[in-house]
Amino acid sequence: MIPLIRNIALGCALSLPLFSISTLPAHAQEAVVKAADVEALFTSPDPKLNANKQVTYKIIRDLLEAGHWDKADQYLTERYIQHNPNAASGRDGVVKFFTQVLKVPKKPIPEKISSPVAFVTAEGDLVTVGFVREYKDPKDPAKTYTTTWFDTWRFVDGKADEHWDSALKGQ
Repeated sequence: MIPLIRNIALGCALSLPLFSISTLPAHAQEAVVKAADVEALFTSPDPKLNANKQVTYKIIRDLLEAGHWDKADQYLTERYIQHNPNAASGRDGVVKFFTQVLKVPKKPIPEKISSPVAFVTAEGDLVTVGFVREYKDPKDPAKTYTTTWFDTWRFVDGKADEHWDSALKGQ
């Protein structure tokens, strides 16, 4: 019985420092940074993945950055399923959200995207893009921190058919 009590006491004594460390507030240890060669992230030796990555690139460049929502039918299916809580599903609903609600201005389409992309992954019919986001530190507005925003698209017959992102209601 005494060895059991001694083992329990020893276990408690050893775990106490670990418990106190684990209750410390967690903070990001490393900044999220833009990839050195963003365009290379949107390529793949696999023809299907490459095609989906290229359409993703054009969605970001032509639609999201340049506001050419008149080209949406080239990149989005008519039924485009939207999981962002602020935008409607359907290609027409998404176009309306960006042109009438957000009022994204139409600009010349640039040669390259300007969004700070950290990574792009593609698997099967999905492409996910991780963007660098910088925010003011709520505890010290003089400081900033970085985190990741993501967009994921599912492709059907060469067009984005479904979309997920990390948006919260009202953002």
